[in-house]
Parts: sequence; C-alpha cells; structure tokens
Amino acid sequence: MMISKVVRRTHMYLALVLFPWVLMYALRTLVMNHRAVFVNAYGEGPVPFVEERRLVYDGVFPENAELRTVSKQILMSVGLDGAHGVSRREDGTIAINRNDLVTPRRLTYSPSDRTLVIERMEPRANAFLERFHRRRGYAAGYALDTAWALSVDLFIIAMVFWALSGLWMWWEMKVTRRLGLTSLLAGAGLFALYLLAL
Repeated sequence: MMISKVVRRTHMYLALVLFPWVLMYALRTLVMNHRAVFVNAYGEGPVPFVEERRLVYDGVFPENAELRTVSKQILMSVGLDGAHGVSRREDGTIAINRNDLVTPRRLTYSPSDRTLVIERMEPRANAFLERFHRRRGYAAGYALDTAWALSVDLFIIAMVFWALSGLWMWWEMKVTRRLGLTSLLAGAGLFALYLLAL
C-alpha cells in the first residue's frame, strides 16, 4: 500500500533528522535521574562563575533608558548580543545574565564607577544538558532563539507522529498484533500505575 510506504519512510527519516534532539533529551533525563552523582562530584549550589575580563564602560545611555535598553547596549558593545535577562540590584548595579547555550555569562555593570565585570560560567556537562533541555526562544526576540523554539515544536509534532505511526505499523503486520497488543496494554498499565501511585 502506498500510504504504508509513506508512513514507514517518514517514520524513519524523521528519526534520522531528529536523532540529536532525541539523544539530548535522553541524556538530560539520565542526568536529572542521577542528580546525586553530579552533586557528589561538584557539590551543592549553582554553577560558579569565573571572571573573564574587567573594563571601564564609557558608553552613554539614552536619558531615562529602560533596563532592557541599557543591557542590550552593553551586550552589543562587548560583542555578546543575544538572549538575556537583566535586573537592577539594591546597590544600583545592573546584572545581565547572557543565556548562551555553551558559555553563559554574567555581566555586572556599576554606574557609580562605570566598571563592567564579565564572568563566564564554569563548564559542566550536566549544566550544559540542563540549559539545552530548558532553552526557550519565542519570547527572546532573537531569530536564532525563535528558530530553536520552532525546531522544538517540530520535534514534539514528530514524537506524536512516531507514536501514531508506530501504532499504524503494528496494526498493519497481522503476525505482531497479539504480542503488540500485550506490549501496548503493559505500557499503558504501567504508566497508569505510576500516575496513580506517585
């Protein structure tokens, strides 16, 4: 049947194209499930930052500029423009968290002496996987982040398709229907048990 061939081929090629996403989510889940291993290796608490550079920032901000305008100007001036969060601390310093997937940075700007300190997060595999897993993009306002968010949506659609096409392929092969039904019921039963018991 033509439709069966299309379903099987689509199932296979989607798996090949999206293999990196599947691998990343699998590894991230493994890290989450065995968090104690990483706590033993690195200790409790957030990943530390290491100072990368310190400079005097002599840029001029527009009058009554919003924090977001200030943070974007600072990031652009040091070549780090991209998705970020910004806040003003009680002492008046401005903290910018640059959400880089590989090397996140924290920039701290002190308006009183115009000092800008740039720190990078210490590299750790588990922290990298967590950032990868939690990365969001539609609200960031940057094209690459939006493209990433779109690819995650496509991955979710592909996962639903894999489940449905797997059911299709199982039902199509009469010889596997009995064992397949047993597997389906076992999986659904186990899922329901966890759902009710946990």
